[in-house]
Amino acid sequence: MEVYKLVTKGFIKLPCFEQSGVIVFKSNMKSVIIFFLLAIQLGTAQLSGEAETGIWYMYFGMNKVTERFSVHTEAQFRYYETSSNFNQLLLRTGLNYHINKNAIATAGYAYIKTDPNFSDSRVIFGDILVDDLRLNEHRIFEQFILTNKVWEFAFEHRYRLEQRFITVGEENDPEFERSTKHRARYRLQVTLPLTNTFFLNFYDEIFINLQDNLFDQNRLYGALGVRITENSSMQFGYLRNQFSNAVFDRWQIGVFFNPDLRKKK
Repeated sequence: MEVYKLVTKGFIKLPCFEQSGVIVFKSNMKSVIIFFLLAIQLGTAQLSGEAETGIWYMYFGMNKVTERFSVHTEAQFRYYETSSNFNQLLLRTGLNYHINKNAIATAGYAYIKTDPNFSDSRVIFGDILVDDLRLNEHRIFEQFILTNKVWEFAFEHRYRLEQRFITVGEENDPEFERSTKHRARYRLQVTLPLTNTFFLNFYDEIFINLQDNLFDQNRLYGALGVRITENSSMQFGYLRNQFSNAVFDRWQIGVFFNPDLRKKK
């Protein structure tokens, strides 16, 4: 069973509460350790989806344009293997409203192009099983981020709703399909500074379908981060991406660049 099901059905007691219909986990060390151990156990219980370990090359930016507003930019290039065999292109942007220093609300758009072909010509795309057909997705999302700190640990709770407009194949294909899907995501992220330059970053993210099968996927991530300048950093990490009947292992290289675009007085 997924972590979300276990918690919400009361089989596992984690300190959490419901706020406006959203499950919020309290940030203490015991709950975080249990949460990540459960995610590791659930991920290792699945069969590997492929023999190769793929890689995601990623760019993230958050650029302040006024005191309250910033622009999110993101590009991800995902491969089935470390240097070849393209899997997915993801482009995402959004407008952030900074409610205060610990809360950000975002609305945005993403475009995702997926080539599902690798050695056995089959891949799981969320809750869609595709056979040798390309997928295009236009996605609208709403997001809310809360941050807090416990000792040296920086916690981030990210809540996201997605409206996904998906096409499978080309319009002239006999197997062409168009669908609209809705999904909720919750990510618990923990960052621990090691020095002024190096830090560790961990997260677990649960994807929940709002129709059909409840569980979509779970992502467990760990990385070593390097602060390059005051507004830029890099992360070198490993992601274990669990679907309902397979697990995919991915290296990740992420670049984060957050310059302040406000005019200097």
